[in-house]
Amino acid sequence: MDGSLVWTSLSGVSRSMPPGPIEGRSPRDRAAELLLRAVGSLSTAAMARMDEEKAWFRDLSAENRSWVGTIVQAGVSGFSDWFRGHPDSWTLSTETDTAIAADVFGAAPRALTGVINLQQTVELVRLTIDVAEENIDRILGPELAPMVHEALLRYGRELAFATAEVHARAAEARGAWDARLEALVVDSVLRSEPDESVLSRASALGWAGHGDVVVVLGRAAAGPQVTVFDDVRRSARAAGTDALCAVQGDRMVVVLGGVDRPEAAARSISRHFAEGPVVHGPATPDLSSAHRSAGAAASAFRVAHAWPDAPRPVSADDLLTERALAGDEDARSQLVEAVFAPLRDARGTLIETLDSYFAHGGSVEGTARALFVHPNTVRYRLRQAAGLTGLTATNSRQAHTYAVALVLGRLASGTGD
Repeated sequence: MDGSLVWTSLSGVSRSMPPGPIEGRSPRDRAAELLLRAVGSLSTAAMARMDEEKAWFRDLSAENRSWVGTIVQAGVSGFSDWFRGHPDSWTLSTETDTAIAADVFGAAPRALTGVINLQQTVELVRLTIDVAEENIDRILGPELAPMVHEALLRYGRELAFATAEVHARAAEARGAWDARLEALVVDSVLRSEPDESVLSRASALGWAGHGDVVVVLGRAAAGPQVTVFDDVRRSARAAGTDALCAVQGDRMVVVLGGVDRPEAAARSISRHFAEGPVVHGPATPDLSSAHRSAGAAASAFRVAHAWPDAPRPVSADDLLTERALAGDEDARSQLVEAVFAPLRDARGTLIETLDSYFAHGGSVEGTARALFVHPNTVRYRLRQAAGLTGLTATNSRQAHTYAVALVLGRLASGTGD
């Protein structure tokens, strides 16, 4: 709608109003009555201008455009009522702000705040005020227009504050709901309760659902949880991963998605934990299987203090020995399957060589003499064992893992073989 049509419409309303009913009233009441009669035309003009100038408005669904029209009409009508009942002193108060927010935005559903952002709402308010201001002179005439211009400026300011208040409350409510939903998703992962509802809830929080998933555990840092969680998510996004956070007791649990390298992903957020060990579980294919990573990480976190020189972060697999000694059956089985079984199935001489090597304090020459072989044969067998298990017998910590795995393997098989 061009400017001439707007003016024609408004002029028609102004000319068609009978002068009788408002004669003898105060200037304020007369102006308020004329404004009230022009609500429809002003609203139509504002909606037409919005459709012409705002692409985001044209992209809305018909239902949401209708709700925006309701807000526009409530704003214009609310100004008429506010102008009529406002004291001459122009004293403003918190109660006034709240009333404006309820009158203008109360008719629209709360869901609309998730469709129209704060910037678009401000544009909506500004455009409506502009359209009203451009047409006040023609509607009211030179006698009444000046006082309404001044009032409109004040009302526009109050409406802007009301707009910010509505969006602030909606954002606060969304934030509180998202925090509860996020804690529920993380708790479900820790309690090994994967189902479709967990996936849908995570999706509602922005979880992309692509790539491996890793669970990271550590002591919760001091400070507001909201701030800490925001820092974690910011670092995770910088590393190209998703993050879900929760605090349970004194622990902070972070579920990372879209992980390529578990250790690098855990390192990207490790600085946001308090002092102490930070442990990450193994990578799992998706969120529905992330309870396996969570279980390993929780088991490793309980025993991480037994390795004072552990790196930060440390993998749960690097703490298999401590976990097994603490009674973790999964860790015991993993050591038997990953270390003892390959040595047993390859060559009997590998286990014998390792036993002798440890018994002789890691001396290749002593082991060679005890086995009546050349020292190079001992070195060759140790390299074979390393190729099968990934453990180097010459490393003191990995040698300890070898020793524990051999004991567990023999206990599991019920034989000294």
